[in-house]
Amino acid sequence: MIMQALPYDILQAMIQCFGRCFYYKDEMTSFLLTVGVERSLVDKYRSEAKFVWARHLLTELAQSERGRLLQRKILTELCNLKDVPDPNVPDRNAGVDALRGLKELAVQRDMVAREERKKGDESARLSEERARVVSERAGKLARLHRQFTAAVTSADRQTAGYTLEDLLQELFALFEIDYRKSYRTDTQQIDGHFAFHNFDYLVEAKWRQDKPTEQEIGGFKHKVDSKLESTRGLFVSIPGFREEVVTQFNGKGANIILMDGMDLTHILEGRADLRDALHHKIERAAQEGVVFTSIYGP
Repeated sequence: MIMQALPYDILQAMIQCFGRCFYYKDEMTSFLLTVGVERSLVDKYRSEAKFVWARHLLTELAQSERGRLLQRKILTELCNLKDVPDPNVPDRNAGVDALRGLKELAVQRDMVAREERKKGDESARLSEERARVVSERAGKLARLHRQFTAAVTSADRQTAGYTLEDLLQELFALFEIDYRKSYRTDTQQIDGHFAFHNFDYLVEAKWRQDKPTEQEIGGFKHKVDSKLESTRGLFVSIPGFREEVVTQFNGKGANIILMDGMDLTHILEGRADLRDALHHKIERAAQEGVVFTSIYGP
C-alpha cells in the first residue's frame, strides 16, 4: 500500500505549529532530527523563516514514500506534545492553540500514527541531540574566545577593531540572531545591525585604549534617532565606559544599551547566553531607564 501525502489542511496546521511553537531554530532542528529527518534536509531550508522552512521541508518530504512516512511521524510527535516545546516563544497561548487545532484535525481524519517508540527512548534521543548542539556551540565559542584574547594583546588597535566587527558577526550568528556587518549609508558609517524581539538595533563597536566620550555616544544616539522609531542601539566598548558619561544617557528617551569587554568575555567563555544578556540589558533600560547594566555582577 502506497503511503499517501498528508491532506492540505493538516499540512497547514503543522506549519502553524512549527512557526508558533518554536522560537530558537536549535530547538526546531533537534525536534526534526529526533523524528528521523536527515540533517541535510533539515539544514537545507534552515536559513528561511520558520513558517517557510517548515513548508519547504514538508513539501519535499511528500515527494517520496519514506518522506511521506516521516510526515506522519512529525504529525504524531506534534500531536503528542502537551505544551510548546520551546519556552522562549513570545506567545505561548498561540502555540498551544496551534497544537490543539492540529490535534483536532488529526483526530477527525484518523491521521495520528501509533506510538512506535517508548517515551523514555524518545526523551533520551532528544536530550542527546540537544547536548550535541550545545557542544558544537561551545566549541565555536571557544574559538571566538581565542581570537578575542589574541586581539587583547595586540598592539594594533585598528586590527583589533576589525577583529571585533568580525567577532560580533560570528557571535550573533552562533546564537541565531541575524547580523549585518559594517555598512555605509549616504551620510553615516554603521558598524552593524541586528533584529531582536521585534526591534532593529544599530551597532557601534569600539576597541581603543580610551573609553568613549559623551560626544561619541551622543553621535551614535543621533544615528539611532535618525531611523524609524522602532530602532534602538547597542554600543560595544571593550575598555568600558566612564560612569559620569553613562549617566548622561539614562532616563527618559533612552533607546541605546551598552556592552563592555567584561560582558563580552562572559559570553565568549560560555557563562552567559548572548540572548539572555541582551534581554537583561533591554529589560533594565525599558523598566528603569538605565542604559548600562553589567551581566557579570551587581
